[in-house]
Order: sequence, then structure tokens, then C-alpha cells
Amino acid sequence: MSDSGFRCGFATFVGRPNVGKSTLTNALVGEKVAITSDKPQTTRRAIRGIVNRPDGQLIIVDTPGIHRPRTLLGQRLNDLVEQVLGDVDVIAFCVPATEKVGPGDRRIAESLDGYPRAAKVALVTKTDAASRDQITERLIEVDSLREDWAAVIPLSSLAGDQLDVLAAELLALMPEGPALYDSDISTDESVEDRVAEIIREAALEGVRDELPHSIAVTIADIAPREGSDLTDVYADIVVERDSQKAIIIGHRGSRLRDVGARARAQIEPLLGTRVFLGLHVRVAKEWQRDAKKLGRLGF
Repeated sequence: MSDSGFRCGFATFVGRPNVGKSTLTNALVGEKVAITSDKPQTTRRAIRGIVNRPDGQLIIVDTPGIHRPRTLLGQRLNDLVEQVLGDVDVIAFCVPATEKVGPGDRRIAESLDGYPRAAKVALVTKTDAASRDQITERLIEVDSLREDWAAVIPLSSLAGDQLDVLAAELLALMPEGPALYDSDISTDESVEDRVAEIIREAALEGVRDELPHSIAVTIADIAPREGSDLTDVYADIVVERDSQKAIIIGHRGSRLRDVGARARAQIEPLLGTRVFLGLHVRVAKEWQRDAKKLGRLGF
């Protein structure tokens, strides 16, 4: 793996919430390592997805969207993004083809001055949902945001358009060196973290307003059941108020059963066994604003 010419390094996608960063990470890796949702600020951790190619290894660090924080959690997510940006070799700035470049995009593009070590690439995402005129207009807008883009690439994660071009471009910007992960590893996320994220993704579906930000998931136990081919998974869905608990549970537990069914369908292939999923909903009042509770929840 240390042959001359082999490249390995870290890249991250930045942008406003909901511009397609996690979907792009999954598309490049070739499997789902980061949960996706149409809710802003779905990503809450720096999740590493590993892309193995004959000429190199890309480690994609998926980060939360940069936003104006309204809670201590929001501030910590922004701090996490800053920390990642300081450590990577390439920063890829994402703007969806379907939306005009706005003040938030300009602010993020300008903030990249603070990370002189990293090469910068601009990506126009979601081209499958945009007209040719929209894509052209977005490319011109994005290109004008900075003078030091190493590349400006339009792409579609869902359609798979230009993903090979992006991977080749990112690898070319990486330092020469051996692979940091074995070639059969797609993420360094623990099984517990991946299961918790799958449950949170299922819980996010169909909720509105402020509730998505109030949902956290912790794993109490994952263990094979004795004398059975089942794996028992016990998890807590944490919300901030009693009214939110009622929404998650639903009428006579109907919504919680739906969440369990959706989550189990993804957990079983991950664990490779049938799964009994026990979900408990509990309230931790205003946890997004409480430093101790954030710590207990892993933030």
C-alpha cells in the first residue's frame, strides 16, 4: 500500500444545513454510513466514510451544517465543524443547484480563509433536480465566491453523475502516503453509534417544527439473545418535553411502532441477524441547552 503514487488523505464537505453533504458522503463510499433527512442539522457528529480506489484512499469526514446557533448544542456542532476544517487536506464547499447563492453561502465561503492549509473545491449538488440554466447560473455564482478553487464540479449524488470525477479530483489533491484503513472498512463508526443514528433517522421521519432538534438516541444494550438467533437492542429516544414524548409515541403507541419497524429494517442487515428492538422514550428537559445533559448524550 505504500507504493509511490498512492495517495491518502482527509476531505470534508461544508455548506449550509441540508445541501446534500451526507447523501454525497454515502454515494462516494458506496454504502450508507451517514443518516440523511430533509430536516436541517441532521448530522451531529464527524462521521468518517472511507472510499477505496486503486490509486488511493479518501477519508470523507461528514460534518454538521454550519448555521447560526440558537442553543449550546448548535454552538458545539459549529465548534466541531471548525475543528474538522482545521485538520483536513481538502474542503469541498457545497451549494445545491436548485437554490441561489445566499448570504449564508457567502459567509461560509469567506470563512474558508481561516483554513489556509486545505485545498478548496466547490461543488454544485443536486443537479438531477435542476434545469441546465439553473446549473449554469449556479456554477457562475459559486465560481465567483473565491479565486482559489482547485475545481468547480457539478454533480448529483442520487443519479451518480460526476462522482468519479469528484473522487479523482479529491485524490489528486491528497498527499502521497499509505492507506490509513484496511480496504474492507467503510467507516470507523462503532456499531452502537450506527444503530443509534438509524433509530434517530427513523424517529425524524414525519416530525415537524422544532421537534427534530430535540431528538437524541442512546443505546442501553446490544446483545445476542441466549439460545436464539435474535439480537436484542434496547435504546432510549430522548426528547425535551412531555408533549414531544406524546408525539413520538403516537396514538396508542402507533408512531413508535412505525419508528421501530423502519429502524429494524436497517439494523438487521447491519448486524447480520434478526433483531428485537426495544424502544423507550424519555424526557431530558431542555437538554440542548444544558452542558451536563449534552455531555451525558455524547456532545
